[in-house]
Amino acid sequence: MAKKIKVTQTRSVIGRPKDQKLTIQALGLGRINKTVTKESTPQIEGMLRKVDHLVNVTEG
Repeated sequence: MAKKIKVTQTRSVIGRPKDQKLTIQALGLGRINKTVTKESTPQIEGMLRKVDHLVNVTEG
């Protein structure tokens, strides 16, 4: 079973490239301080690397 991670958006997507905006939307985020729980898969890890400057990731 894949480990769970909590992803919290910490910065706005205003003025960011469209691919970063779409990645945030695909993660289920969209507002500052919104948190979602995801399984840590290679696809999710790649998405998080793309927007690592906009989110905080914690175990859990």
